[in-house]
Amino acid sequence: MASSKEYLNFILEQLSELEGFAYRAMMGEYIIYYQSKIIGGIYDDRFLVKNVKAAKEIMPDAPLELPYDGAKEMILVTEIDDKAFLNQLITSLYEALPDKKKK
Repeated sequence: MASSKEYLNFILEQLSELEGFAYRAMMGEYIIYYQSKIIGGIYDDRFLVKNVKAAKEIMPDAPLELPYDGAKEMILVTEIDDKAFLNQLITSLYEALPDKKKK
């Protein structure tokens, strides 16, 4: 099932207090970038973020889910209505992710 543009727009609106978001459509789903780093995506109308220690510390009970068959598990963000929580999550994720590799 492909994700809806409406769900993407809702998530982007929830993250609107932070600057530097971008997305790329990919096979009916959306990859989410923050400050040029991939932080997660929208898969089957679910907001999933990379499975890193910083995200696990903020959401210790969040379920791990597969975005698609054959992919690595990602963390399902269930508190999508809480903008302050999402801002904290995204900034923590960003700091934990490695810098973009130079070509």
